[in-house]
Amino acid sequence: MTTARINFFQLAPANLKAMINLSGSTRQSSLGPRIVEMVNLRVSQVNGCGVCIDMHWRDLIKQGADPRHLNAIAGWREAPFFDARERAALGWAEAVNALPHQDTTDDAYRELREHFNETQIAELSYTIAAIRGWNAINLSLRNQIPENPPPGF
Repeated sequence: MTTARINFFQLAPANLKAMINLSGSTRQSSLGPRIVEMVNLRVSQVNGCGVCIDMHWRDLIKQGADPRHLNAIAGWREAPFFDARERAALGWAEAVNALPHQDTTDDAYRELREHFNETQIAELSYTIAAIRGWNAINLSLRNQIPENPPPGF
């Protein structure tokens, strides 16, 4: 286990506030909180961000998600727990997250268009961008999973 490099929550407050506002706006989108948090969880799993995995798993549990279903998100293609809309969102999240190293967005976009309108696609794309940003910050600065999460998180 490593230790955090800096406490970025206390530094660059304007930037932190902007990231918090962006993340908050994705939760207020027309996508619904379950889709947003499922995408946040899946992108965080792919990127290996333990802090974000822990936070978004806990949020989904608070929403009443079945822990067995959440454990299957990493294998969502094989799991029977996800509907077509959730699968399209997870597929888009993985495709966008893989950029620029791999571009599979054409197939993922075709699937996405069957379940989401253009506004929702934009909202979903902002959701992916926000969680990728948090993943990069947490991973690069070695932010650790708190043993006791702060109230409200």
